[in-house]
Amino acid sequence: MLLRDVRPDDVDAYVRMRCDPVMMADLGGPLPVDGIAAKVERDVQSAAADTQWIKIIVPDGADPATVAGSVALWTHDLDDGPVSEIGWMVLPEFQGRGLARWAARALLRRAAADGRWGTVHAYPAVTNAASNGVCRSLGFTLLGETSVPFADRVIRSHHWVIDPRADLVD
Repeated sequence: MLLRDVRPDDVDAYVRMRCDPVMMADLGGPLPVDGIAAKVERDVQSAAADTQWIKIIVPDGADPATVAGSVALWTHDLDDGPVSEIGWMVLPEFQGRGLARWAARALLRRAAADGRWGTVHAYPAVTNAASNGVCRSLGFTLLGETSVPFADRVIRSHHWVIDPRADLVD
């Protein structure tokens, strides 16, 4: 397995992740296809500028064209000020293989070594047992439930937090 930066040709993978009703069931439903190419371009620019880490999960390094999902680490403002947040998506045919856990751990290890991200937050939907399980298994601490904005929606989420330099579980 490997993580690589998002590329302009990842539009199809983004459509499969963000415009599919099953993939987006816990996130308020599918997003419209017409905004995805622009989202990919913004993500490519952010990744190239190293302001956000937006990685594509490749399950087999010998087959770099196959995309299993994505994992990202970024900073944004919430009510309390700036927050570093991690999130991931794994396509249905790759779920249940530990790819989300592997990818999130790999990015958190990198964040620990880099030092600029500080405490990292995750906000999986309260109904997303798999993503909440990833948080639990990696050493995140559950702070409770909260409502968070996502793609012009508000999602009821669990609020998890981790200091990747001190709390990350192998």
